[in-house]
Amino acid sequence: MSKEHGKKYLAAAAKVDPERFYTPEEAAQLVKDTSFTNFDGTVEVHLRLGIDPRHADQTVRSTASLPHGTGKKVRVLVFAQGDAEGIARSAGADIVGGDELIQRIEKENFIDFDVAVATPDMMGKVGRLGRVLGRRGLMPNPKSGTVVPAGDLPQTVKALQGGKVEFRNDKTGLLHVAIGKVSFSAEQIRDNLAVLIDAIKVAKPNGAKGVYIRTVTLTSTMGPGIPLDVSAVQTMAMPS
Repeated sequence: MSKEHGKKYLAAAAKVDPERFYTPEEAAQLVKDTSFTNFDGTVEVHLRLGIDPRHADQTVRSTASLPHGTGKKVRVLVFAQGDAEGIARSAGADIVGGDELIQRIEKENFIDFDVAVATPDMMGKVGRLGRVLGRRGLMPNPKSGTVVPAGDLPQTVKALQGGKVEFRNDKTGLLHVAIGKVSFSAEQIRDNLAVLIDAIKVAKPNGAKGVYIRTVTLTSTMGPGIPLDVSAVQTMAMPS
């Protein structure tokens, strides 16, 4: 164990058997037991996938609607104009606008939101924000369900504010997804994990060969990683 870690971390890590692979139910409880922060830490799952991220046909990108949400208030921005702007406001979007909003992001580097949605007619203009939004993962994209017609805005905004999360592999083939808070019950953490894993399996790219989900680790903010039994994870029953 690294000497760089503090006493609280070491005490928490001592509760995790590094030679064991835990069931989802065991890990959901253990991630709560090993959290030692004075604030309500975030519970994250990290997966190593059997993909070659250098190939575009092996990108894993999709969304999952977590049944218990993430425990975080999600600020939704919608790029819309005309009637769609009114629909977005009525749907409860936190920030709504067209040309003026685009200019604000360009000139002021305004990024005080968690997810951006756009109607298809706005994407020609929104595209020029790639330099600002793209590198932060905030660019609306049809694959993530954030480019939708005006009629779908109410459902989309509600889903994003209620716990719909986007996931996408990084350059090393890893996925990092927040699935709740330490204050959640173990059952809620387990349910959210089950829904996420199901979505990841559905999103398996055709180009992926061999073992798809190789490792799964559950952790909390600043807490130790808890290795999960991959077979048990992949056969989890969905929440009723």
